[in-house]
Amino acid sequence: MDILVALRQEEAKWEKQAEEARQQLETVRAAMKLFRGETGKRISGLGRSGKATGSRSAKTTSGKKRVMSAAARARISKASKERWAKFRAAKAKGK
Repeated sequence: MDILVALRQEEAKWEKQAEEARQQLETVRAAMKLFRGETGKRISGLGRSGKATGSRSAKTTSGKKRVMSAAARARISKASKERWAKFRAAKAKGK
């Protein structure tokens, strides 16, 4: 009898997960409808699967190049060197 109770509990757990998956699927479908719009047109750059197509999605939106100050580069370099030194010390300690 204990096996039957355990199986029922397992079934209930799977049913709950299935319902959660159904709800997530409905959410995704609703989002797809929003992106397509009420007329059923697809947003340009999105294929039938909803994934981006073409090279347009790979382009950046801004043509400006980010510039980092010398002080910021120095701080990043110092922190990187410290991390690697710590890693190498731990590796040498483990040998």
